[in-house]
Amino acid sequence: MSATRTQVYLTDEQRRKVDQLADSEGVPMAVIIRRALDDYLTDDADATTALTATFGASPAATTPSRDEWQRG
Repeated sequence: MSATRTQVYLTDEQRRKVDQLADSEGVPMAVIIRRALDDYLTDDADATTALTATFGASPAATTPSRDEWQRG
């Protein structure tokens, strides 16, 4: 694997969670971060999948009438 060194700033909470996961799996922090990036950057992620997964998530949501749309 060819790799490039990259500096990333994490919040204290992010660092704590990454360290905890790395310790529990016995792998370096870099492995956890690379896995997370691989999951995030998959070609499978698209808007249709996201919308389908969240459809109906807020039953209280209403669509405004066309009269409320701003014309301009």
